[in-house]
Amino acid sequence: MGCGCGAQPADGETPADGRKAVAVDRDAKERNQKRLRRIEGQVRGLQKMVDDDRYCADILTQIASVHEALRAVGRELMRNHLKHCAAAAIQQGPVEAEAMYDELVEMMYRHSR
Repeated sequence: MGCGCGAQPADGETPADGRKAVAVDRDAKERNQKRLRRIEGQVRGLQKMVDDDRYCADILTQIASVHEALRAVGRELMRNHLKHCAAAAIQQGPVEAEAMYDELVEMMYRHSR
């Protein structure tokens, strides 16, 4: 199923690896990049905790922290998608709007597990 926002892959790319957002909030992108770098460090810390045979409950606490940090990135991305991609698709007309509604429902279902 295609993207409801009409985002197209760049020349020579497949839809799975080349779709671009309709618009990206620069500040949100910077916040997400900073969060993802922090998460990367947290995951390296988790690897070290496992290597060092740290207490399981402490590792699980850190895993929960990583999960929440990833959820924060997801919320920011969802907000951008709704604000830019979904809004643009809905304004394009009923066919594009229906495709976007389907995409949003699928995303919410897939990511709510």
